[in-house]
Amino acid sequence: MVQIQEASQTTQIPAPPSVSPQEVVATELRPWGAFTLLEEGQGYKIKRIEVKPGHRLSLQMHHHRSEHWIVVSGTASVVCGEREMILGNNQSTYVPQCTPHRLENPGVINLVLIEVQNGEYLGEDDIIRFQDDYARSK
Repeated sequence: MVQIQEASQTTQIPAPPSVSPQEVVATELRPWGAFTLLEEGQGYKIKRIEVKPGHRLSLQMHHHRSEHWIVVSGTASVVCGEREMILGNNQSTYVPQCTPHRLENPGVINLVLIEVQNGEYLGEDDIIRFQDDYARSK
């Protein structure tokens, strides 16, 4: 009987000097659902966003960042500037900075999407709200 043992080798590739990812932060609850910060580095942030059925985020814009949204599950109703669209699994859209936008879940299951933010400033205080179902400040 011959016994074969496989060797596993792991090679770690260092991140470029301009990228310094930080640890995952706990999930933050919102009236419409929740978001989880998956990764953040210089000039980018990646979040997992979950929107409850029948809920929507505020109509908002950001001065310092753009966003890419990729639907993982559920249905997204998106307003981006003058455009309105419905997105399903594996569909995506781009939200340029300084563009009013809104995300809504018109479905009966939770909407889950990945949001990739890019910009010079990615703080949660870079949100200008035009309309909000939950009466949060503008």
